[in-house]
Amino acid sequence: MENINEIPRDQGIDHSLTLLKEGYEYILNRRKNLQTDIFETRILGKKAVCLGGKEGAQLFYDQSKFQRQDAFPNRVVETLFGKNAVQTLDGEAHRHRKKMFLNVMTKEKVDNFLDIMKIEWERALDEWSKKNEIVFYEEMKTLLCKAAFKWIGYPLHEDNAETFMNELGAMFESPAAFGPEHWAGRNKRNRMEKKMEKLVKKIRSDEVQVQQDSIMHQFVFYKDLDGNLLDAETAAVEIINILRPVIAISVYINFIVMALAQYPHERVKLKKHPGYAPLFIQEVRRFYPFFPFAVAKAKSSFTWNGYAIQEGTLVLLDIYGTNHDPNLWDNPDEFQPERFANWKDDRFSLIPQGGGNVETTHRCPGEQLTIETMGMALDYLINKMDYEVPEQDMYITMNTIPSIPKSKVILKDVKRVRESIH
Repeated sequence: MENINEIPRDQGIDHSLTLLKEGYEYILNRRKNLQTDIFETRILGKKAVCLGGKEGAQLFYDQSKFQRQDAFPNRVVETLFGKNAVQTLDGEAHRHRKKMFLNVMTKEKVDNFLDIMKIEWERALDEWSKKNEIVFYEEMKTLLCKAAFKWIGYPLHEDNAETFMNELGAMFESPAAFGPEHWAGRNKRNRMEKKMEKLVKKIRSDEVQVQQDSIMHQFVFYKDLDGNLLDAETAAVEIINILRPVIAISVYINFIVMALAQYPHERVKLKKHPGYAPLFIQEVRRFYPFFPFAVAKAKSSFTWNGYAIQEGTLVLLDIYGTNHDPNLWDNPDEFQPERFANWKDDRFSLIPQGGGNVETTHRCPGEQLTIETMGMALDYLINKMDYEVPEQDMYITMNTIPSIPKSKVILKDVKRVRESIH
């Protein structure tokens, strides 16, 4: 019979404020202090078990032990994911719904998105070259927003692009915020959902035409396990759930510019060795903070490594901390793309967008599209445009989620490299 050990505890009545203060590093700090990959804490008055490391990630993505339904805080559902979204489903319902996303993440579809992105980059370069300086993060959100709507088969009118960008951007910028910023995020999601719901109904009634082979058409006419169309509200939520993550890639592209500015020797390596770019991109994804943690709830009681986890317990997986785990990564707090030269992906060590098998777990289905989009951005920033990075506040705070620098990355004197003229 297995001995049951007491789970190490973060002493105190409630640690919600400490979580807000330490942000991405909250779980990692306690894993280091307690010298454990599992500990118990209290968040918003509820007991929670925090996991980290490779074994912790393997456990967290065991579908037989954890569920996502009713696990997410309301503020996350009402800003980031949306009601009845794929991220909140479990079992066969989740696998069936996720196929809808995986079906549009084929190589052909991803290549199509990259073709659209290239056109948008070229147009943006023309505009940026006319300005003294640009706020790169905001420009990238707009660029990605235009590309995403064209990709799904519903191009935006130029006058509407900024509005849609602001509404979609607020969904991933406001879940961890409090006060007016959070409520503004909720209101923007509500407006966006209503617009999309109205559009779904118009497409279904033939009032608005979209191509039958488009992503928009596939989502609007997707059928659930029982062969029924999703209600218009849920269909709208899932359309947003393919648009929002595309715009969120702007955070990663911001990190690329920051890495090139903070580690100028990397630019030399990228220029000299074309095969270095994939290593650089993976290190950007590992090194910089994107998602802090993932959330689930124990389906039933079980023991793991001698620790008892009770049914219904809230469980947090340390995503940032696992990507900075000294047991998995040499010198984890140093930016070293070379670490990926001989790296073997085990699906549970590098988890910036979740772990496990993308077909069966809650790992992000758009991960490859993210990597390819970052690759194109890196190519433009290294080979196809010149720019200056003026003095600014590019410091990122670990308690701001997502971690966007105060300056939002300002670029000055952006110019096209002559050889890149299309």
